[in-house]
Amino acid sequence: MPAVLGLIVGLAIAILIFQPVAPQTGGVVINDTAVPPVPTLVSGNVGMGATLYAQHCASCHGPNLEGAANWKQPLADGSLPAPPHDSAGHTWHHTDGLLLNVTLNGGDPAFNSKMPAFREKLNEDEAGAILEFIKSKWGKDEREFQWWITYNNR
Repeated sequence: MPAVLGLIVGLAIAILIFQPVAPQTGGVVINDTAVPPVPTLVSGNVGMGATLYAQHCASCHGPNLEGAANWKQPLADGSLPAPPHDSAGHTWHHTDGLLLNVTLNGGDPAFNSKMPAFREKLNEDEAGAILEFIKSKWGKDEREFQWWITYNNR
C-alpha cells in the first residue's frame, strides 16, 4: 500500500511540475516593457461622461471629439485651437494624471493654453467619467499606448 501511495503522490507531483502553463495574455508590451491588461471601462461612467462632455467640452472640442478646425495651426495670439480627443488627436499620448489635471485646473499658461479650469464645475469623479467617455472612442492601439504610459508614470 505505501508503494501505491508513493506512486500516486509522485504522479501528482509530476503532473503539477510538467503541466504546461498558459502564456500570460492581455497585457500590453511596448519597447519590451510589459504592463497589466488595459482596464475595462465602466459603462455607467462612460454614459455619465458622454453627458458631461456634451455639456462642458463639446463646444470647443467638437460633439464628436473632432476638435477645432485647423487645430494644429496657432491662432493670432499664438495659442492653439482645441485639439481633437478622438484617435486623430494627441490626447491618448498623455497620462490619466495629466489629462485630469488639465481638465480640473486648466491648461498650462507657459504654453499659451486657453483651456479653462473646470474645478468649479466638475468634481474629480466627473472629470474621470469624461476621460472614460473619451477613451471609449479610441482605437485599441491608442487605448493600449495611453494605458502603458499611464501605468509607467504612476
